Parts: sequence; C-alpha cells; structure tokens
Amino acid sequence: MLCAPPTRSIMPHTRPRLSTEEMRELALEAARTILIEYGPQAVTLMAVAKRINRTHANVLHHFGSAGELRRAMAEMMIRRIVVEIGEVVQRQRQTEGDLREVVDMAFDAFEQQGMAALMSWMILSGEHDGLAPLLDAIHNLVEELGEYRGAPLRQITLMVVVAALGDGIIGGPIAEALKLPRETLRATLAQQLRLMRGW
Repeated sequence: MLCAPPTRSIMPHTRPRLSTEEMRELALEAARTILIEYGPQAVTLMAVAKRINRTHANVLHHFGSAGELRRAMAEMMIRRIVVEIGEVVQRQRQTEGDLREVVDMAFDAFEQQGMAALMSWMILSGEHDGLAPLLDAIHNLVEELGEYRGAPLRQITLMVVVAALGDGIIGGPIAEALKLPRETLRATLAQQLRLMRGW
C-alpha cells in the first residue's frame, strides 16, 4: 500500500460553483476513494482538496478539521452499509435465503470498502466519537427489523460486526498463519448464525 495519494487532481481545472451539500458530497466521495486506495492516514484535507481540484481552505471551511472530515466520511459509509444490511435481511425474510449473504455483505463492506481500517485507525487515534454513528446506526437497524423468525438480532448483529471488523483488520494474516482458507471465518460465522436461527 502506498503511503500517500498522488498529488495530481483527477478533476478538470475548471471549478464549477457548488452548493454546500454538493461540495461536501464531492469531498466525501474523494475521501472514501483515498481511504480505499491508500488507507485512513492518507485522508487529509490537502489530499481531498487536490483530488477534487479545490483549495485546502475550501475543504477546511466545509469540515473544520481532518478529524471531522473522517467522521463525516465514516457516517456516510455507515449509512450505506446499514441500508445494505437492512435490504439483505428484508430479502432474507421474504426468500428464506442463506445468512451467508448477510455475512459476506458485512465482511466485504469492512474489508473492501475500508471500514475496518478506518474504524481501527480512529480508535487508535483516540477519535472514539467516530464510533458513535456506527453504534447508533446498528441499534436503529436492529430496532427497525424487530424480531427475525425468533432469532436474537442483537447477538447476531454483534457477532457479524465484530467478526467483520476483526477479519478486515487481521483476518488474512491469521488465516494464512493457521493454513486455513481465507473465507473460513465467514463460513464458520454463517454456520453459527444458521444454528442460532434454528436452520
């Protein structure tokens, strides 16, 4: 993984006037791309400004600090992940689908979309407030879904989120050290969830 994003802008040199909402959305999408490509330490106001062909001061005006930028990015990513989880669970209710789909979706979000790296980095950096949106979103999702065929949704949510976070951070090296297939934790968790649901 590279240490820093390239300094070139991917936007044309023209800078159309944007509303506050449009500017924040553009900056957050750029921040997310930088996160996935280079890691959370590379998500800085300057890197985002260069990526969207704006000034450091302009991005600072909309977020106040790099920490606030990362928190806003985390909230955006969490909202998307929670919506996806909700849609998958609702589909499961209607089709009697396999809970492995829920596991894969959550694990992919944390690993491939950078959520695991972002959350662990925020914890180690002392930005614990950044976890609040994740916890609130998960709580709201569980409350909205209610009872799921007698399954203990809070326990299921805890298992999936913690396992996905841990797997996204260090699952690969541990599986390799134990000479296990990379997807072992996913398969094991899906099996446990089936048992919890009585399948």
